[in-house]
Amino acid sequence: MAQTPAQRALLLLAAACPDTPAEKLAQLSIGQRDLFLLTLREWCFGAQLISVATCPNCSERLELMFGVADVRAPAVPDSKEALALNVADYEVRFRLPNSFDLVALAEQKDLAADGIRLLERCLVTAHCNGEEKSAGQLPEAVVTAIMQRMSEADPQAEVQLKLSCPACGHLWQMIFDIVSFFWSEIEAWAYRMLREVHVLASAYGWREVDVLTMSPRRRQFYLEMVKA
Repeated sequence: MAQTPAQRALLLLAAACPDTPAEKLAQLSIGQRDLFLLTLREWCFGAQLISVATCPNCSERLELMFGVADVRAPAVPDSKEALALNVADYEVRFRLPNSFDLVALAEQKDLAADGIRLLERCLVTAHCNGEEKSAGQLPEAVVTAIMQRMSEADPQAEVQLKLSCPACGHLWQMIFDIVSFFWSEIEAWAYRMLREVHVLASAYGWREVDVLTMSPRRRQFYLEMVKA
């Protein structure tokens, strides 16, 4: 519960991929990581996703229902090589952000500087007319071009939902974050399981492990008997 979203994502991946070194999982791009988490979520809770949103124009509350396929971005070639970009007189090489970067940023207190810190971590080289440049020395146009190229190379990293309010007709976009969405579902499931353990342990004196090793159908049968 005390972990950052990036740490929670790695915890879930490690549980699903026990034979894969944690360092290798942390080196996945954010889009690759989220794609794996989306698949894991489908394995755990099915292909349908239910969420809510609030219209920023009239505050109408919307219930959203969509499928995993709707938020699975088109596949792109998986390249381990650094990306290259030429903008005006600038030649830059950079890599995609990964979980190591997000964990490092979470430890910083200055949120306003996160963008430049992320670029500093991902920038491999930058030159202008043969002169080496740091991330902080890059013009805004170059930084924008780098961010755009990152988005194109790793589309699963930022999934946008296009929403329309039925009450006022307002159109807007909302980011779908699989990490927070999936974690909220797991948290709700865990609390539900703990309540079931409490009810059955109180009624029958069973140990927690006895309740958890029952099949869901059998556990539900006993819960209905307690409530009868």
